[in-house]
Amino acid sequence: MTFKGLQPIVYGGREVWPLIEGGKGVSATNHMSSGAWAAAGGIGTVSAVNADSYDAEGKIVPQVYDQLTRKERHEQLIRYAIDGAVEQVRRAHDVAGGNGAININVLWEMGGAQAVLEGVLEQTPGLVTGVTCGAGMPYKLAEIAARYNVNYLPIISSGRAFRALWKRSYSKVPHLLAAVVYEDPWLAGGHNGLSNAEDPLKPEPPFPRVKALRDTMRAEGISDDVPIIMAGGVWYLREWEDWIGNPELGSIAFQYGTRPLLTEESPIPDEWKDRLRTLEPGDVLLHRFSPTGFYSSAVRTPFLRSLEARSLRQIPYSRVQAGEHTVQLDIGVKGKNFWVTPADLERARGWHGQGFTDPLKTPDDTVVFVAPEERNEIREDQAACMGCLSHCGFSSWKDHDDYTTGRLADPRSFCIQKTLQDIAHGGPVDNNLMFAGHAAYRFKQDPFYSNNFTPTVKQLVDRILTGD
Repeated sequence: MTFKGLQPIVYGGREVWPLIEGGKGVSATNHMSSGAWAAAGGIGTVSAVNADSYDAEGKIVPQVYDQLTRKERHEQLIRYAIDGAVEQVRRAHDVAGGNGAININVLWEMGGAQAVLEGVLEQTPGLVTGVTCGAGMPYKLAEIAARYNVNYLPIISSGRAFRALWKRSYSKVPHLLAAVVYEDPWLAGGHNGLSNAEDPLKPEPPFPRVKALRDTMRAEGISDDVPIIMAGGVWYLREWEDWIGNPELGSIAFQYGTRPLLTEESPIPDEWKDRLRTLEPGDVLLHRFSPTGFYSSAVRTPFLRSLEARSLRQIPYSRVQAGEHTVQLDIGVKGKNFWVTPADLERARGWHGQGFTDPLKTPDDTVVFVAPEERNEIREDQAACMGCLSHCGFSSWKDHDDYTTGRLADPRSFCIQKTLQDIAHGGPVDNNLMFAGHAAYRFKQDPFYSNNFTPTVKQLVDRILTGD
């Protein structure tokens, strides 16, 4: 029995359910999950963010970066990304068996995003129905979609962001705009489009924001038949009953990022799946430690807690004696141009006594105190940078021009490629970044998952279609 009011939409020339699998990122969504989602009649999404390739025996090919320079390692990364995503798309298409549709998802702020996207589309003609893209302002998305004749679905978090994209670029390719994904910046997992004008601690309800997005789209002459896809915090469709068929909002579809993680076909390791069953409200933290500079939402594992603690062990300094900065930092630093307040000097000495003996400078004229082994890991990870982002705060890499952001590398952040590859391929959950949406605590509360039940994707989609 299908939930009342929910109707199929026409996408890519066929009828599909208005249920979209969120693309997620590094190896957290692959051909098995996305192909199965399409086979169930929805829109599956292959992550084209450093996807896995396979050898002749079907084993995952480790992504080893053995070149000497960051630029050469960045070129390796692009090759890995294209090869992996092409393989995933082809396999997903086979799994789908002609049902539903297959999208690919890219992050505009990933390193070499344009080269990766073009490389994948070049080798997968007729297999990709659309491209979802967020994490930044992907102005070139429309022109790339036009070149390869695929649909595009920008991911935004406000009507204002969409208007800027439309005015500058998308209005030139209106016929391929298949949908607009509204990703709730307070509820979605992964990187969030929270602007400086919005308070991370004061979430805004999605309905007025989506209504404002629809009003913006109408003002630009975009048909109500172009769906807005609600992403972030979606669990039971019955909780969105007043959205379905609502003339104020026009056509609405729903994206699921977190729920597909706990399925048979989900490629994430069992430890990650098991941890999802244990989460409580508030266990997912909206934070700003990501080297992208964006806010992002992840489970508050010991890894994330250590980043929080690292930033708390931080004091500002001046290069000259000025204002309240009247004493010199006398531990762990070379030279005498570190002037701090007397209170901060005492805090620094306390941290030093606890074993956090190594102060590291940040781009913001502060120092953070870390243990020697932590300093060594930070330095090694920064040196091993393979350019996975267009701009990386952690390593000061930039993927164009002179290949540097010009800013000091930031020790308060971390190598995101390293940790996401590790957790996706069996590394310990506690030692890594574990992305999840803020509704992930509902796994523990939802009777569907009782007795450690793990559904297939088909069972999950069928369940969602009932309203639950």
